[in-house]
Amino acid sequence: MFLVMLLVALVVSMLTATLTARFFDKAVDRVLANIVGADLAEAWHKYIQFAIVVVGVSGGVQLWELQKYIANKGDNGTPPPLNFMSWVLEIYRTVIETLQSIVWMLLLFFLCGMIAIVIMRSVEQKKKNSSAGDDES
Repeated sequence: MFLVMLLVALVVSMLTATLTARFFDKAVDRVLANIVGADLAEAWHKYIQFAIVVVGVSGGVQLWELQKYIANKGDNGTPPPLNFMSWVLEIYRTVIETLQSIVWMLLLFFLCGMIAIVIMRSVEQKKKNSSAGDDES
């Protein structure tokens, strides 16, 4: 029964991460196009999608939480039962932990993207100002 729970957690986490990657698809693509240009954006976009799925699955399938069903971690030395409520709890935990892992990854990505865009725009503005100053001289 433990193997079925592990497989279900993996599938639920994979589906959640894949749907989340698709949801943020256009936003990630636009940020990457602004930062690295259209040429490199496609390759980086594929990498970010892959990273979203990997981070989501690794955060969502928590082996140390599932381990209690095979180890003697119960109060009386036996594993807790795998009943309907424990299935619901584990699936809910898998979805929440998957999304939580992805949120942290995307927050870091978008923060770095914002910083890169601000730096690029300030460099472009300085170039415009210096070329406008050269024209006046």
